[in-house]
Amino acid sequence: MKVSDITVNDIVDYCRIEEPSEDDMKFIGQAMAAAKAYMRSYTGLNDDGIDSHEDFIIVFYVLIQDMYDNRSLYTEGKALNNTVDTILGMHSVNLL
Repeated sequence: MKVSDITVNDIVDYCRIEEPSEDDMKFIGQAMAAAKAYMRSYTGLNDDGIDSHEDFIIVFYVLIQDMYDNRSLYTEGKALNNTVDTILGMHSVNLL
């Protein structure tokens, strides 16, 4: 499996949304696009590069779940999830 194979329904299941509303489905789709953009920006990889690393699957799920769980308020200064930071950092090609 690769990140591009993950569907909105996969994310709904992962987030344990029992009866997703139309708004939930729309938000999940937007969160998926935002998570991919974040991963591209963080690592400097394109979509094919992201798909070439199986460990990015968990990053994708974690990022979207965090966006879903914290969609009403994002506290300033919140640290990036250590697992996400570590995995993305291992594959970054845009380091200074």
